[in-house]
Amino acid sequence: MSFVLQPWQLLFVILSGWIHHRQQQIIEFQNEQIRSLLSQLGKKRISLTDDQRRILAVKGKALGRKTLRELTTIVTPDTILRWHRELVAKKWDQSEKRESVGRPRIRQVIVDLILRFAQENPTWGYDRIQGALANVGYHISDTTVGNVLKQHGIEPAPDRQRQTTWATFLKAHWDVLAAIDFTTIEVWTKAGLVTWNLLFVMELKTRRVHFAGCTPHPDEPWMKQIARNLTDYEGFLLGKRYLLMDRDTKFCRAFRHILKREGARPLLLPPRSPNWNAFIERFMRSLKSEALSRMIFFGESSLRRAVSSFLEHYHGERNHQGLESKLIQPADEVGQLAGKIECQERLGGLLKYYQRKAA
Repeated sequence: MSFVLQPWQLLFVILSGWIHHRQQQIIEFQNEQIRSLLSQLGKKRISLTDDQRRILAVKGKALGRKTLRELTTIVTPDTILRWHRELVAKKWDQSEKRESVGRPRIRQVIVDLILRFAQENPTWGYDRIQGALANVGYHISDTTVGNVLKQHGIEPAPDRQRQTTWATFLKAHWDVLAAIDFTTIEVWTKAGLVTWNLLFVMELKTRRVHFAGCTPHPDEPWMKQIARNLTDYEGFLLGKRYLLMDRDTKFCRAFRHILKREGARPLLLPPRSPNWNAFIERFMRSLKSEALSRMIFFGESSLRRAVSSFLEHYHGERNHQGLESKLIQPADEVGQLAGKIECQERLGGLLKYYQRKAA
């Protein structure tokens, strides 16, 4: 029985052959593109993301090893099939349902406490920190404490003891520590505009400030007299053991010698380090921005009156964030609930404060 090829069958065969030929041309073109790109890259390794590997693995598995070998790919057929096996294995390892792999991580609150205890207590070792954590309800091993400190670059206790921080030094000597610094202001005199130097001393614990003096020429004799005034039996530095100062040449050797002889040891700060004397620097900023820079001075008397008025305001009427918004030297009526609230002024209204009028 002879087989007769129908017209539609002939058309189907011709169309299939054309499609196959067309697909072969496309594959050859894509292969040539890939070969060109690979030759440009040379021996450089191509880095693929996990999503890209996943797509290639799925599509490569569907083609099979034989077909993959006929194609030019950016990775070998064995690599694509290995990715597919890893996908299958990952499907059954239940990793997506696990909250974490390995040991549970240390809670951040515990890490923060470990770092805080180590920084605030340079002499504490791992066991001491472990015990302090147990006192507040956190029970971990000393090894864990050590690991946390190493991860954050903090040395063991013996090394930390040799690296006392500036903040630790200040707090340890708070009661016997003072700071001194100059500021300048322009004053109109008979000789014209003259730069005057104002010298202030601060007791760091209380933030109490003393106006040591002002002069257009802070030479050595003037500085020696200031040193004697500060260290006599009623001087502002009485009972102070350390005096922070920058390396301004006005703090001459004779000035420092008198201070040291009277028991107030000068501590010279590193060059260009205003943050190491931040408390008195902040006072200078307040003095300038709230009063002196907003006024024009004619002679020494007007300058002294303005400074004196600002210091009275600074000590008894101005609240300080560094002291939990308290006053340095509050008056008896501060905090009363009876009486009318009135606005008081100093320096022509530049400085204002509020208090209750006594009934």
